[in-house]
Amino acid sequence: MGHTNLENIVDLQKNTVNIRNICIVAHVDHGKTTLADSLIASNGIISNRLAGKLRYMDSREDEQIRGITMKSSSISLHFSTNNQEYLINMIDSPGHVDFSSEVSTAVRVCDGAVVVVDVVEGVCPQTQAVLRQTWLENIRPVLVINKIDRLIIELKLTPLEAYIHLQKILEQVNAVTGSLFTSKVLEERAGTEIPAKPSSDSKSSGHIYDWSSGLEETDDSHLYFAPDQGNVVFGSAIDGWGFRIEQFVQMYSQKVGISADVLLKTLWGDYYLNTKAKKIMKGAQSKGKKPLFVQLVLENIWSLYEAVVVRRDKEKIDKIVSSLGLTILPRDSRHTDPKVHLNAICTQWLPISQAVLSMVCNKLPSPLDITAERVEKLMCVQSRRFDSLPAQTQALKQAFLKCKSDATAPVIVFICKMFAVDSKALPQNKQRPLTQEEIVQRREQARKRHAEKLVNQAQQLEQSLPGQTLEISPTNTSTRDIQVASQTEQAGLNTCRQAREQKERFIAFARVYSGTIRKGQKLFVLGPKYDPSEASAKLPESCSPGDDLSIPHLACCTVEDLYLLMGKELEDVHEVPVGNVLGIGGLEDYVLKSATLSTSPVCPPFTPLNFEATPIVRVAVEPKHPSEMPQLVRGMKLLNQADPCVEVLVQETGEHVLITAGEVHLQRCLDDLRERFAKIEISSSEPIVPFRETIIRPPKVDMVNEDMGTQHKVAVIHQKKDDQSKYPEGVNVDSDGLVTLNTPNKLSTLSVRAMPLPEPVTQLLEENSDLIRIIEQFNVSVKEGREALEINLTTLEAIQKFKQKLEENFVGRKWRNAVNQISSFGPRRYGPNILLNGLESYHRPSMWQCLDKTSKDSGTYKDFDNSIISGFQLATLSGPVCEEPLMGVCFILEKWDMCRVQQLLQTHNRSSIEGQATKTEESQQQITSKENSLSEIEPVLESPAGQDGQIESSRTPAEIVADGKCISEVVLTDCYGPFSGQLIATMKEACRFAFQTRPQRLMAAMYTCEIMATAEVLGRVYAVLSKRAGRVLLEEMKEGTEMFIIKAVLPVAESFGFADEIRKRTSGLASPQLVFSHWEVIPSDPYWVPTTEEEYLHFGEKADTVNQAHKYMNTVRKRKGLYVEEKIVEHAEKQRTLSKNK
Repeated sequence: MGHTNLENIVDLQKNTVNIRNICIVAHVDHGKTTLADSLIASNGIISNRLAGKLRYMDSREDEQIRGITMKSSSISLHFSTNNQEYLINMIDSPGHVDFSSEVSTAVRVCDGAVVVVDVVEGVCPQTQAVLRQTWLENIRPVLVINKIDRLIIELKLTPLEAYIHLQKILEQVNAVTGSLFTSKVLEERAGTEIPAKPSSDSKSSGHIYDWSSGLEETDDSHLYFAPDQGNVVFGSAIDGWGFRIEQFVQMYSQKVGISADVLLKTLWGDYYLNTKAKKIMKGAQSKGKKPLFVQLVLENIWSLYEAVVVRRDKEKIDKIVSSLGLTILPRDSRHTDPKVHLNAICTQWLPISQAVLSMVCNKLPSPLDITAERVEKLMCVQSRRFDSLPAQTQALKQAFLKCKSDATAPVIVFICKMFAVDSKALPQNKQRPLTQEEIVQRREQARKRHAEKLVNQAQQLEQSLPGQTLEISPTNTSTRDIQVASQTEQAGLNTCRQAREQKERFIAFARVYSGTIRKGQKLFVLGPKYDPSEASAKLPESCSPGDDLSIPHLACCTVEDLYLLMGKELEDVHEVPVGNVLGIGGLEDYVLKSATLSTSPVCPPFTPLNFEATPIVRVAVEPKHPSEMPQLVRGMKLLNQADPCVEVLVQETGEHVLITAGEVHLQRCLDDLRERFAKIEISSSEPIVPFRETIIRPPKVDMVNEDMGTQHKVAVIHQKKDDQSKYPEGVNVDSDGLVTLNTPNKLSTLSVRAMPLPEPVTQLLEENSDLIRIIEQFNVSVKEGREALEINLTTLEAIQKFKQKLEENFVGRKWRNAVNQISSFGPRRYGPNILLNGLESYHRPSMWQCLDKTSKDSGTYKDFDNSIISGFQLATLSGPVCEEPLMGVCFILEKWDMCRVQQLLQTHNRSSIEGQATKTEESQQQITSKENSLSEIEPVLESPAGQDGQIESSRTPAEIVADGKCISEVVLTDCYGPFSGQLIATMKEACRFAFQTRPQRLMAAMYTCEIMATAEVLGRVYAVLSKRAGRVLLEEMKEGTEMFIIKAVLPVAESFGFADEIRKRTSGLASPQLVFSHWEVIPSDPYWVPTTEEEYLHFGEKADTVNQAHKYMNTVRKRKGLYVEEKIVEHAEKQRTLSKNK
């Protein structure tokens, strides 16, 4: 471990005030890992000469090959400044959008973030994403503006031009922070303050409310990056230099004769130095003077680069080195590569590690400085109020804030992810050199074994030859016996080691928020769905993790191993106090992806991580040899545990599907399956791209943009059949699209209509899926008679706002009162489709019970209401086009005839009452005929009634309702099965037929694509985009550079191989960044054939042009094994024999 030994780090872990937990975040290729190398080199773990080339934190082979980081990894560094020793737990995170889930896990366990920005590329999409993630997790960022050498070498800017460029970069970063701050303030203000009533004298103002007043009152100066505040470092990680302006202030304050405080405030900004008056004046730009930053800082760096790299002027270099008082080794100064010479000068003059680590220690908070707001956010999920948690749980807030590590403090640990390591990498399995004492001990043991062997041999010979004596000298006995014994022992050890090494071990990446975690300690494992309020009622007061408890989502584990994370290395430790990042071994059987560990069962699970990327790319995998299926299943389980973003599922067809965030992520997952987890040959399908099905309003123009109202249909070969003929018998479809269908036993009739939802409503439903889940959970708890879910005030306000927005977007006579008629959302009860209750005779419980707390439920319908909703859920889960989920569709239940069901139930009730009356009369006659005394008769008559009364009173309303439902089910069950099942199937079919009455369309998943390219390759970029059905939204030039930024949208189905093709066509000068954006309707009809005269003339009889929607539909149907209507042979010619052709 070089200069930093394990004992020193273990000692530093106990001083919580001087601990800093930081992560390095940035866009891909902005220099995070190179910067991390420079910081690691400062601790002597790697050489300064290798910093930036070794990429120490990229321990995977594919990371080194691709040159990008794919996982977040941690290392502990030691740093001394101002007579204080600090422990810095640094996490290097990926910048590629496919691995943004790794950034989320890193940010959760940190207190600060180092945001790195490439000075040439500026703020990129992933830069905005990481700034948003740091904001959501309430951690403080600092800024490193990297690759300033590119301004000198590549762009060849003057120092003044570079200064203007740096100002713009700083403004861009602060603009992102400002937008996040503004949105937060406006949200808080909108929720807490009511607009003031206008005064009588200000009639012109009306009801205008000044939203900016909240922004003016709130202090946000500490949020922004400013060099004079000390939270910005300028540097070049590859050349090993970096500085904060404080370093130059210390250099120049004595030389210039100006106080350090004044110079600190004026070194960055529109100030210049008046040499005659020896004063700092304002207005450098207006007076045409050089700003102080250019004159005192940038010009020196530019002259150093010019002397060393551009001109290689030996005399000037010697003069600079001597004036700075540096010592350069001859091998560096004589090196053929000028960059080596430059690196040797810069790492001594302005070491980047010194600048960044001093900024981290001075400007970023320690674990003790955790804010109460962040603690409350961690302790309660969005749907719960902090004050609604049990009192014992709320008391734990103080444990977070105090950060005590003594025996009285409860242990609270959060595991943000599980990562797999090879068993060989574990400290206990590593081969280590023997000490002198161990060598002596082993020699003595070998001698003893040798002597015992000689004695045994002598005894055996005496027994076999009793009359003879035989001398056995040690020299005659060869060392072969000893060698055989040692070989046997070694073979046994190797077998044991191999058995251990074959298993992939999982380490939990965690942080201690309270107390001290020790080896062998027993802790509660709290799953993400664990509820402390429910558990506290069931648990005894003084329960410990060792007790046998059967509480859902609560388990007990023993801490087997604790590790200090040192990049690719792991160091064994016995205990870790509060505020530190660590690895925990032996939890693979208890934790899937993330969990909370605690000694207290009243501790709540931490809020789920915020993932920026959505898993969208899926492939089906199978083993090359079917006999290896168990290994594949096991491997996929391990992969699911090892990757925070990947999803693994088995489809109804039996396919094993892998869902990943993008193409690079998919490739990494498949490589891991083959080489680490399953260790078998696997074959993967083409990427399975999800689609959505929807309906639209009938189009007004045909495919050749002719008005359809003035045309008449003509008979063509592929003309659609009559509308009614495509529906089976028993399905009635009105001219306006109302579908009427009977249940198989003809007892009930359903009428359903399908309508397309307005686009803003669909968007609103998709964005608020979490709120819909909370609403559904509340309604289910009320329906089942359980205690209603307590929802915090913020969430209730969000639900109220969501309802208002829905009402605003449902415009028109046909949508009148639609919001209050909502019965369910689907699929899975939170999707972007709606079921409306259009029955006047049935008032079902409101969907918005959490807001109005009222419940209406009446009639026979209530028993079977759930069947209707289940049928709707099934219909929206797989549509008729290609069995994909629906989106943006509203189904209206306009008729539900249950008259026959009511008659049948009434008849059954009447007959059952008559039967009971007959039985009662018979029993009374029997009692009367017996000549018993009154005292004997009374108990006989009273006891059954009394028992019945007790039973009836002890039953809950939910049980009575369930009982009534069971009776109705028994009555209505016939040869077609239970009536509720018939209703589900009928509702599903009615929805599907109603969907088919409207013009059907497919919706494709779309990526937002951002490409940075030079002017020379713009044409090639456009060519690749148009080939893949991409659409350019924006093209703009970055000021001060030759780079163009192209923003486009691209279908996910066309994106595979897109990045590679772009790089090949542009010779690596352009690389795209793809992020899932939205769903978009494909305009063409998947079933389209020419039906009008104009279409027939334009497209011909067969319509041979490629129909994109039809192609996608057939691809999906083939994959799912559904019927596909297509010709095997098209445009075939009659086969001719050779003789005929002569």
